[in-house]
Amino acid sequence: MTSSPSETETAAVHPLQEYADRVASAVGGDGTVTFDTVKVRVPLERWVDALTTARDELGLVFFSWLSAVDWSSEVEVGDPFPEPVDDRFELLATVADVSEGRRVIFSTDLDKETPSAPTLIDVYAGANWHEREAHEMFGINFDGHPNLIHLYLPDQFLGNPLRKSYPLLSREVKPWPGTVDVEAMPGSDEGTEDEGTEDEGTKDEGAEGDGAGTNGPSEENPEA
Repeated sequence: MTSSPSETETAAVHPLQEYADRVASAVGGDGTVTFDTVKVRVPLERWVDALTTARDELGLVFFSWLSAVDWSSEVEVGDPFPEPVDDRFELLATVADVSEGRRVIFSTDLDKETPSAPTLIDVYAGANWHEREAHEMFGINFDGHPNLIHLYLPDQFLGNPLRKSYPLLSREVKPWPGTVDVEAMPGSDEGTEDEGTEDEGTKDEGAEGDGAGTNGPSEENPEA
């Protein structure tokens, strides 16, 4: 009979936690591992320095992605969070090495009313259009970016579509996630009933026609 683990036994440490702690220590942040993904949160004032250290000292030379999350307790579309959250924008950037396949998501919080962060294009040139997209979709300003113009939307477009406060006309007409109009499938009761009625009518017409034309004499030619 095997004994159960001791209540004082610590939970197993994720294999990536040591690496997360090493990255966090190097950039002055806090490292966690969730769903096998390393995430390091840093203060906004260390955003550029942290990513510079990641590139130059940690070998994370490949820039993959940058975007944001609009954390808001009040939403224009969809269901609100079950519990209140700290209203903010969370800026995210993913970088990786090209030898061992290690990948890290760096994160920092931005002010909800006037979200702004220094640009990363001097560290990772590939951040250029990602920051333009985040500016367009979330309204985040990137200080030092030379060309914060729209990527997708017309220049005259007003608002930022990925903000939780942005109203979606299609979801005002049909509530999220939308009611799907489902037609009756072949063989369903409703469809079978209709088809059966139509078939009976067709059968009756066919029988009447056959009787008049082949099985019995016609009124026009009684001797036939």
